Amino acid sequence: MTIIRQGSLFDLQELYHLEPTQRFEAVFSTIDIEPIFAVVTKKSRFGRPVELNYAAMIYSLIARITERIPFIKDLVKRLKHDMIFRLDCGFLVSDSIPSEAAYSRMITILCESDVLENVQ
Repeated sequence: MTIIRQGSLFDLQELYHLEPTQRFEAVFSTIDIEPIFAVVTKKSRFGRPVELNYAAMIYSLIARITERIPFIKDLVKRLKHDMIFRLDCGFLVSDSIPSEAAYSRMITILCESDVLENVQ
């Protein structure tokens, strides 16, 4: 059985030398969030709030990993205080910042489904 290695789209060192906005655009462009978005979006009017920007929440979780933000609490704090980071993640100025509970519910939904394994 032969081993096939997939080449990387960009070098990690080059990625860290980019500005944060360019870095996020490079990372976000390689990820297809449509399957993740389909699992997370709200299908009924009961339960969690509808007005949350779920696509931006998914992007902010990815940005959390690239920015080495250890906890969801720190991510929410950074989203509240850093307008550029908020816009880079895809939140609009008029969007409310999701709470830690909203992120926790979304992560629970993602863990219960197998969509992350399919998207890789």
